[in-house]
Amino acid sequence: MNHGPGLTFRFLAAQVLVVVISLLVAAAVATMVGPTLFHDHMLMTGQEDPSLELFHAEQAYRGANLITLAVALPTALISALLASLWLSRRLRTPLQDLTRAATSLTAGNSRIRVPAGKAGPEVTTLAHAFNTMADRLEHTEQVRRQMLSDLAHEMGTPLSVLTVYLDGLQDGVVDWNNATHTIMADQLTRLTRLMEDIDDVSRAQEHRIDLDLAEEGLGDLLHTAAAAAGEAYADKGVDLQVETITDTARVLVDRQRFGQVMSNLLSNALRHTPAGGQVRISVHRQGASTALIHVADDGEGIPPDQLGHIFERFYRGDAARSRDNGGAGIG
Repeated sequence: MNHGPGLTFRFLAAQVLVVVISLLVAAAVATMVGPTLFHDHMLMTGQEDPSLELFHAEQAYRGANLITLAVALPTALISALLASLWLSRRLRTPLQDLTRAATSLTAGNSRIRVPAGKAGPEVTTLAHAFNTMADRLEHTEQVRRQMLSDLAHEMGTPLSVLTVYLDGLQDGVVDWNNATHTIMADQLTRLTRLMEDIDDVSRAQEHRIDLDLAEEGLGDLLHTAAAAAGEAYADKGVDLQVETITDTARVLVDRQRFGQVMSNLLSNALRHTPAGGQVRISVHRQGASTALIHVADDGEGIPPDQLGHIFERFYRGDAARSRDNGGAGIG
């Protein structure tokens, strides 16, 4: 690939071109205007025109002017070259750092960062933007690794159970009965739900989720969600309460998606609330067009240092918690 002249060469060439044009213009002006001004000045001193003295004085002026220009032009050009070279190197260094960092980032090194440098606010802003991008890519890579690990576990557990039961059925060790059917069906349901959750995440990232929006009563939506979770709460001995809706608030939602969100919230609350505890759903108005839904439990709670991560996709809380007591972080 032909990259063409480098930044240093192009910067130098541009500077030299500007300097050469400036010097040529200055020399032309000095050559055309200088003698006339000198001639007028000599006449003002009382010299006769024409006279031999005036002629020799003007000749001397022209000669001195040419010598001065002959010395000044190369000196100015060399000085401009040196200054341009210094400036181009000062600008090139941080750009080379950015280029090397971008190449390293492309190769998979998401930990690379570049110093801000002193080449000017534009380059500093560019370096800051690059470092911000690298921070986000590094975080995304960490989340991806954790996601793959979690998904491997989430899929591996039901697959292992199914494999054991299938081998047992084949060997005659396990009998085919309602209990066996229920266990295997539960594991298949778990796998199916996991795959549906992954598909939902993918569709959400690609903005391909279709919402069937309709005006619904908020109280009806919350009571429906509570009723759907009621059996699981009763089995564990956790009390689920929905605070009385004092008005007929209506919201524009996708009923199915809203139910999915509430199901995830109530499932998480149940998972981390001990038997005998309570989970409360309440609604508070915020302004004329906003309603805040609170799902509160009296369980173990979330450590303060993890509160900033709870809405990150695939994030799981305390690593010391059992995987069997937590989800994949997809919902």
